[in-house]
Amino acid sequence: QRFKEVCEVDIGYGVSGLGRFRANIFQQRGTVGIVMRVIPDQMRGMSDLMLPPVIERISDEQRGLILVTGTTGSGKSTTLAAMIDRINSNRSGHIVTIEDPIEFLHRDKRSFVTQREVDVDTRSFAEALRGALRQDPDIILVGEMRDPETISTAMTAAETGHLVLSTLHTLDATETITRIVSSFPPHHQKSVRIQLAGILKAVISMRLVRAAKGGGRVPAVEVMVSTGFIRDCIINEEKTAQIRDSIAAGTSQYGMQTFDQSLFHLYQTEMITLDEALRGASNPDEFRLRIDGIRSTADQAKEEMELIGNVSSPAPRNKHTLPTRSTGELRI
Repeated sequence: QRFKEVCEVDIGYGVSGLGRFRANIFQQRGTVGIVMRVIPDQMRGMSDLMLPPVIERISDEQRGLILVTGTTGSGKSTTLAAMIDRINSNRSGHIVTIEDPIEFLHRDKRSFVTQREVDVDTRSFAEALRGALRQDPDIILVGEMRDPETISTAMTAAETGHLVLSTLHTLDATETITRIVSSFPPHHQKSVRIQLAGILKAVISMRLVRAAKGGGRVPAVEVMVSTGFIRDCIINEEKTAQIRDSIAAGTSQYGMQTFDQSLFHLYQTEMITLDEALRGASNPDEFRLRIDGIRSTADQAKEEMELIGNVSSPAPRNKHTLPTRSTGELRI
């Protein structure tokens, strides 16, 4: 019926014995076209997805707002499904998901799961989210925060003690903060910044890059974890641009990482090529300088080790040569 009205529809579709698919059905040149994407039957763990270990710790948050961001096809839904599965396996509670469409099917484990689909079980994300607050949820997954009403309701849910997970089509943490704030009228933006700083636990931004071997793709992931300084950067508009530098500095203590740090690790472990790393880097020139600097340091260390090795093996003596000084210098 909806396809007849709007000439396109996005659905989740399962075939018994074959698998589950996400399908976009549309009309073109008077005929029907379909694009289908396979949804894996088995839920994959975070280590299988090659996600940073800090995301497991983020999934263990009891309340607040966690955002997974990225362009279409960057792995947001798969990452959220892995996070929900971890929560479902380790925590007792009521998980409510609101999706358009439902992709991964979650079975009750330690938690019991309610999955609602927009245009099938509810009319909109915002309406379902308001209803979810009356269903005694502990964890709420909102498939996408598309409009100010959904964003505002999700923030209120996080503020009232629920753990809320959602997605945005933004490239990184800084753009995510800016997008949320700018979706509200200017006279509300200061209070939105204060509210967001109080509830935001993490922003996980995704990009898929081509693997060096096997023809597949691997995730490059930026992870921002809320800290005192990050909260200050959210509240003060003039400091928001400092978030990226704060992420880069918080690697060892908080497990944060920028895209370039993630790409550098993938390159060092030979998961991706240098060309692919440079293609995905936020600052390719800076990335190349870092690579060249480490190569220079490695070459220097190698030369020093070779020199030490030569000193450790003294040259054979003859009547024309005599060793002098501890540096191995020879005089004739």
